[in-house]
Amino acid sequence: MNRLIAILTTAVVLLMSGGSAVAQLKNVGTVVFPTSGSPEAQKYFLRGAAILHSFGWKQAIEQFHKAQELDPDFAMAYWGEALCYNHPLQNEGNLEEPRQVLKRLGATPEARLAKAPTDREKGFLRAVEAKFFNEGDAAQRKFAYRDAMQQLYEAYPNDHEVASYYALSLLSAASRMGGQRHRVEVLAGSIAMKIFAENPNHPGGAHYTIHSFDDPVHAPMALPAAWKFATIAAAVSHARHMPSHIFIQRGIWEEVSKSNQSAYDAAVDLWESGDSVGDMVHALGWGQYGDLQRGDYEKARAWISLLEEILDKRVNPDQRLRMSRALAGVKARYIVETEQWKTNPVTEKSPASELLATGISAVKLGNISLAEQAEARLAKLAEKEQGEDRSPGTIQIMHGEVAALVHLAKGNKAKAVELLEVGVKMAEGMPPPRGPANAVKPVHEFFGEVLLDMGQSERSITLFEKSLLRMPNRPRSLLGLARAYAKIGDKASARAHYEKLLEVWVGGRSMPGLKDAKRYIEASTDE
Repeated sequence: MNRLIAILTTAVVLLMSGGSAVAQLKNVGTVVFPTSGSPEAQKYFLRGAAILHSFGWKQAIEQFHKAQELDPDFAMAYWGEALCYNHPLQNEGNLEEPRQVLKRLGATPEARLAKAPTDREKGFLRAVEAKFFNEGDAAQRKFAYRDAMQQLYEAYPNDHEVASYYALSLLSAASRMGGQRHRVEVLAGSIAMKIFAENPNHPGGAHYTIHSFDDPVHAPMALPAAWKFATIAAAVSHARHMPSHIFIQRGIWEEVSKSNQSAYDAAVDLWESGDSVGDMVHALGWGQYGDLQRGDYEKARAWISLLEEILDKRVNPDQRLRMSRALAGVKARYIVETEQWKTNPVTEKSPASELLATGISAVKLGNISLAEQAEARLAKLAEKEQGEDRSPGTIQIMHGEVAALVHLAKGNKAKAVELLEVGVKMAEGMPPPRGPANAVKPVHEFFGEVLLDMGQSERSITLFEKSLLRMPNRPRSLLGLARAYAKIGDKASARAHYEKLLEVWVGGRSMPGLKDAKRYIEASTDE
């Protein structure tokens, strides 16, 4: 006899020991997910399933374990836990743990399926079997999972949980589909938006809408989901962070800062000794980026201090290298965005972001020898395209930026322009950044500044405009565009972009560009 319990609401508080645990799990959203689990186990399963939609892995695992303890043959509780060990939108990193989870349910696929009483539950299990036991490579497993979820979706098109996981399987496979990526993401987004429209408190509907439209062209379609998501699943750090994906694409910098401060706070509250610090560091890097764009350099420095404290007190040894690179990244971004030039020694262990900041700083400070060392090391990294950046070609762009400045310092303008033209072409072959600028200094903006310094103001305008299409409301691009229009005598356009800069750089005080904007606006007002 099937025992169906349909609904999870944010009003129900999980009966657990420990007040903090209760507080963490109050707000996770509303899902309708009938299963064959016992009524007692189902309560925990529903919370786990809701948290799983928000990528709250640790919290979800706790709930699925509770469900398994109460109902050891509850197939869907093992299904849910198995999905908690690999981020679906990143490269597969862990097959052993999900396989072991499923083997606890049954030694063979047949034994596991026998514990799923309904065709729908068997469909979910077949999908994770394909995801974790398919003999192909990671890409083939992603496609096999997507295909299994498509079959289940075609059988249950109005089931929000089936639809949610099908949409997520599409997003997972999309990154391996080259030129078809955006088409697949829009399909996933259409499914997620339908769920969100029918249940505005569904964590998956909001979350997967945001991921589907995470680019400057489609981001407006996800704004309602972005504004809502953090309130749907406030117990999960990742849910508080996710709205900033869309806020960055729209250049809403104050909300980028707020979302990630909230996400960071939630991650700190949840953290226990031995845990990963990934949620903390992810929110920290994005929050710093938002504050840099706001011109709040004091808070941007505070984020760096927080990351240094995390490295000192919280990081597991197996995370130290990755977190050290994250620290180098936020320090480099601070230098490049603030133009407070600072160099570091160049070593074989220097990450790409640090080499970029050092190379640019060295040229600005007149140390061409050090800049050449940074350029040479970046060239080696570019050959392998290794480092902290995930986008192929990013380090080649960084190398081209530093090499261009070195050539300019030596008087070879033609070579500098050639290198930056290559960088622009490479960037335009990539999707726009999904978060902070991949190469730390966007190449369109960088090239525009170089052309402006060379007196090629009209050509620089094209570069700054393209930069703003890819990354709306970036203040350095707005500043460059305003200066370029002023150089060619287009006072109306210059004033409009200086005024926009003042709206964006609300956290700034004494930056030279801010002073330029205020002087220009005052002078044009007096005319």
